[in-house]
Amino acid sequence: MALVDTHPLRGLDLGYARVSTNKQSLERQLDALGAAGIPAERIYTDKKTGATVDREGLTALLAYARHGDTIVVHTLDRLGRNLREVLNLVHDLAERGVGVRSLADPLPINTSDEGMGRVAFLLLALFAEMERTFTAERVTHARSVAEAAGRRVGRPIAHPADKIEYARLLKAQGESLGKIAAETGIPKTSLHRYLEPFLEGQR
Repeated sequence: MALVDTHPLRGLDLGYARVSTNKQSLERQLDALGAAGIPAERIYTDKKTGATVDREGLTALLAYARHGDTIVVHTLDRLGRNLREVLNLVHDLAERGVGVRSLADPLPINTSDEGMGRVAFLLLALFAEMERTFTAERVTHARSVAEAAGRRVGRPIAHPADKIEYARLLKAQGESLGKIAAETGIPKTSLHRYLEPFLEGQR
């Protein structure tokens, strides 16, 4: 993570690099950012999974960036866990007057530019919205098909209620867990949960 105490200028390019694990190397991204003219003291880094919300490098970068600055990344996916999070972050930065530029995406992004980079970003936003719509439609369709076929919608029941009641009956009759598991097909680990009142009464 870059250590920068002051922000003497406006319109700075600020680099950000991230890898998913400590075993991966930041070298490729750092080399690309350096080649783009960004000095090491203005490059922020994280070595954490994208699923980790608390990323110290990104947090420090966002706190340091000012209106007119541009955050530069190797590829846009370095900024977030998924496309929606990236888009939300870029929109938030745009409201602050902070641009985002990528170096190695198939169509490089530059939200400060009104040319093709801006168009590319808007297309990404459109594709993300389309994917949310398509996902919702697929879920709705699957639910309709399942309900039409008389299938239960939602999480499956691990073990039928009649088998659980049979297990309880066997336990009340003094059968061992091994025998009950063999008779009902319910694993011992689950039987402990279903038969807890009976087991406590025998302690």
